[in-house]
Amino acid sequence: MLDTLAAWIMGDLSPSARIWTALAPALFACAYFILGLLLFLVRCAIKGVPQDEETLKRGSTILVGMFLRHYFFWVIQPLWKVVYHSGLPANALSMLSGLLGVSSGVAVAAGRFTLGGWLFLSAGILDVMDGRVARVRKQANPAGAALDSVLDRYVDSAMLMGLAWYYRDNWVLLPVLVAFLGTSLVPYVRARGEGLGINIRGGAMQRLERVLFLGVGVALSPIFEAIWFPEQKHPMHWLAVVGLVFVAIMSNVTAASRFRALVNALAPPPPRVPGKRSGFTVFGLNALAGAIATAVDFMAVLAMVEWGGLSPAIATALGCVLGGVVNYSINRIVTFRSHSAVAPQLARYTLVSATSALLNAGGVALLTLHPQLAYTLGWWLARGAVYFAWNLPLQRDYVFNDPPEALMERPHAA
Repeated sequence: MLDTLAAWIMGDLSPSARIWTALAPALFACAYFILGLLLFLVRCAIKGVPQDEETLKRGSTILVGMFLRHYFFWVIQPLWKVVYHSGLPANALSMLSGLLGVSSGVAVAAGRFTLGGWLFLSAGILDVMDGRVARVRKQANPAGAALDSVLDRYVDSAMLMGLAWYYRDNWVLLPVLVAFLGTSLVPYVRARGEGLGINIRGGAMQRLERVLFLGVGVALSPIFEAIWFPEQKHPMHWLAVVGLVFVAIMSNVTAASRFRALVNALAPPPPRVPGKRSGFTVFGLNALAGAIATAVDFMAVLAMVEWGGLSPAIATALGCVLGGVVNYSINRIVTFRSHSAVAPQLARYTLVSATSALLNAGGVALLTLHPQLAYTLGWWLARGAVYFAWNLPLQRDYVFNDPPEALMERPHAA
């Protein structure tokens, strides 16, 4: 008995023990929430959906809708009542949530994913309750809100730091770092907006979703590892990897959407000018112009080398010039329908293209410093970053940016 207990504490478990230690909390939680869902549906059929006021204020997301949010806060009412009637202050709950969250990162770093996942989920549930306790008792204050927000960042960071340590010699370290970036930016953009007097709360991957997808993925991943890879000493924990990658992608999408909403609120886009294409149309046509120009460049180089007898270096230089002319012409005539003077516009286009070439070359050179990254992937990453951060915005706002009065004077502007 003592040997079994020591094995459980140290994590030296057999495959079946790994399954049951991961599954037992899940079975208990599933039984509780499934029974609660049945009772909730009966309650909804008789009296309608109970409306949680704070849930209504916070709204829903595409990943966790309003019905599920009302259900969650209804089903944890027994735990909420225990916490409320215990008399524990809200700040104590915040500190306990922080301690559990930091402990989850320590557990995951040691490879104890079941323990870490359930600690992380428990910290998330307590985080939901501390603010409610303060508001119900009418003890909410800015100091408590600041404590809660800062501890949330520690909890999120601790879990991701634990995952980073566990996957430090693995490719999964990259999505961990991307998730770290996204989970930091989502609350930062909101806080920056509030500091400027703008309320920014949108996005699919908010904190509830991050805790849910990451916590469940980490907590249940040992079950699948014990079934499919029982002999591995350092398992991949694929379910945790899937949840992590999903959080990494969606948190950055949420941060980008919030940032765009903040920028638009601070500097609303100019009114729609007749004859000016929409942003999506401009992106599509601009990308198509680049593809056509690249194809023309390649075919010209091939023809000059194979049939014209030119050296590859000279053919490449001439091909770049020809591709640039094709790209400029398509964008001027089709994409942006510009009527500005050609000479200064062509000079601006040359400047942007030249700096783009330098940025692309520098980006590929930096990325190839990492031999584990294929140079072809580095090429695409550099191209994508330079295109969206430099080429597209400058061609739209600098090279082909006709003044509004010129757009209004076009004979076929409508």
